[in-house]
Amino acid sequence: MKRLTGLAAALALCTLPALAQAAENRCGWIQNPTPGNWWLVDAEGMWPIRSQGAEDEPEGMDLIPDISERDYVRTNGNYGYACACLRVETDDERILEILSFKQLKLSQCKNDKALGAPE
Repeated sequence: MKRLTGLAAALALCTLPALAQAAENRCGWIQNPTPGNWWLVDAEGMWPIRSQGAEDEPEGMDLIPDISERDYVRTNGNYGYACACLRVETDDERILEILSFKQLKLSQCKNDKALGAPE
């Protein structure tokens, strides 16, 4: 019985990484072009964060401060974009949870050859 218990525990541990989300750092253009719409564009593409009218938003949205108070470009009234690094959990299509947020100087994203110009 001990052998079976040990095997079952080992199998359970092997499946844990598949179930758990690994946090990742993503840096690029954080964009808020219109009310309620947020996304991050990094070297791998566009990561939706929040859409206006959608009921679900990732945990941790409150970690994003007023990005217009620092290095920021206005594109639509009070809305626009900045450069930032976020520690997030994703489902390979969108951001599910924001664990931390750090706004960077615009020049950091402008000088990153892997990033295009923000939209």
